[in-house]
Amino acid sequence: MMNNELIKWNHTLACGIKIIDTQHMGLVEMVNQMFNHVSGDERAEREYFNKVIREAVRYVRTHFATEERIMRLTRFKGYAAHKKEHDNFITAVINNIYEYESGSGSRMKLSSFTKYLKDWILSHIALVDKQYFKHLHDMAERKSSGDLNICLKCS
Repeated sequence: MMNNELIKWNHTLACGIKIIDTQHMGLVEMVNQMFNHVSGDERAEREYFNKVIREAVRYVRTHFATEERIMRLTRFKGYAAHKKEHDNFITAVINNIYEYESGSGSRMKLSSFTKYLKDWILSHIALVDKQYFKHLHDMAERKSSGDLNICLKCS
C-alpha cells in the first residue's frame, strides 16, 4: 500500500499547546490512513471503513472533549458557538456513517468521506480553532522547551 499524505502537517496548523497539537496531528494521521485505503475496491474499502470508523469517532469525541474542557476552564467567550460546531460535525459524521453502512448512500465512497473529513478538519483548525488559539496564547506561559503551558487550575 502506498503511503501518501492527503494532509501534510505544518506549523500553520499548530497552536503551540502540546495536547491540542498532538491530537490535531492524530486527526491528520487518521485522515491520511483513510486516504491510503482508498483503492477503488468497494469491498476492501467497506471492510476497512467498518474496522476503523467507530474508533475514529471515539478519537474525535475525545479530542473535542479536550478542547471544550480547556475552553470552559479558561472561560473562552466563544465556547458555546465552538461546541455547536463540534456537535454539528459529530452529527454529520454519524449520519454519513449510517448512510454508508446502510448502502443507501451508494454515492458516498471512502474517497468522498475522506475528502469530507479533510476539508472539515483543515477549515476547522485554520478558521474556528484559531479563534480560541489566540485566547489560549494570551493566557499561556512559555516553558523552557518552547511549549506553551496553560495552568487550568489557575484560571
